[in-house]
Amino acid sequence: MNPGRAPRVAFFTDSFHEVNGVALTSRQFDHHARSHFYPFLSVHPGPRTAHWTRGNYQALELSHSSASLRLEHDLAFDLCFWRHRRAVRRAVEAFRPDLVHVTGPGHIGMLGALIAYDLGVPLVASWHTNVHEFGSRRLRKLLGGIPQSWTRAITHLAERKSLDLTVRFYRLARMMFAPNPELVAMLASRTARPAFLMQRGIDTEMFSPTRRTRSAGPFVIGYVGRLSAEKNVRLFVRLNELLKTHGLRDYRFLVVGDGSERAWLRQHLENADFPGLLHGTELADAYASMDVLVFPSETDTFGNVILEALASGVPAIVSGRGGPKFLIDDGVTGFVAQDPEAIADKVAELYVDPQRRDKMCKAARQAALGRSWDAVFASVYDHYRQGLDDGALSRVSSSPESPWFRSKLRSAL
Repeated sequence: MNPGRAPRVAFFTDSFHEVNGVALTSRQFDHHARSHFYPFLSVHPGPRTAHWTRGNYQALELSHSSASLRLEHDLAFDLCFWRHRRAVRRAVEAFRPDLVHVTGPGHIGMLGALIAYDLGVPLVASWHTNVHEFGSRRLRKLLGGIPQSWTRAITHLAERKSLDLTVRFYRLARMMFAPNPELVAMLASRTARPAFLMQRGIDTEMFSPTRRTRSAGPFVIGYVGRLSAEKNVRLFVRLNELLKTHGLRDYRFLVVGDGSERAWLRQHLENADFPGLLHGTELADAYASMDVLVFPSETDTFGNVILEALASGVPAIVSGRGGPKFLIDDGVTGFVAQDPEAIADKVAELYVDPQRRDKMCKAARQAALGRSWDAVFASVYDHYRQGLDDGALSRVSSSPESPWFRSKLRSAL
């Protein structure tokens, strides 16, 4: 294609206005396209159904029906989403995209994949959520009353089958993106398609250590994110017990977010503040007030909150599983810890050594300054152009999954 022309992209995302990493990335991608005047059609959920155009930019917002299944306080799966299919197809046909980009196998992502194949438009897919691990964590919680050996066997089987099905969906795509090197390698290996890194950026003006206003008081151990089973947030109760065995007393937890585990945490974590969901400057102020961020999730593919903490000059302690570990320079900007005992050890180290914590705060801020959203999406568009030029994003599908998935998508929608 003409190197001076931006590809026409129809972008389908199942999360846009919500408070999560997929929604944040989707909004930033939308903003990048609009600010660069790229031809861009954004198809995403919203409170009402509407279609509007501003120059090269179009948005098609799709409302949920009353038959939607509530998965979390801000996430739902719409059983009647098929009612939007004709309107979306007309909008995509009129837009004439060079490619369709979907963010995963949700109802909007599946609709985008089906329309792409119906119209013969090459499909690109980005992996944002380890759906198989999320489901496994929630299933484990539901099976709490049966023997652990049975629970492990059932959840392992469910996780493996869910991953297999998710990979089959991604095989529909001609090109893929993922937020960490492990997932890039997994997708390339299991789909035999080109896969590239698509990380996240950070607003270092919004999230800044200059927002810190307190200089005394208890040591603050922070968490930001959804309060749900897959985030492993019950670990904080165990962490509290371990810190007491270390002899720590003058500390508090600051737990920012909402979700199904909030009531349980409030009951079992007595020395904690729960401000709920925070946005904008309130969220940035909360980060800056922390002394350390602890993020125990083992299922996150990236962890936007890690970048937000680092930009705020707050070292982070993360799990050894999942994507967040790739954001930490272990021992410099934070720690990678393998279990609750290791997390407690690292929190205690920072608690008793303010000079080391101050050094890590400066290193954390410096590490975040090198990341921008513009650089992330400029790389994505470079891969689009390369794929359109070299035929990787040709209009002829050769995916062995196409007939199978097309029939499944048609029956679902």
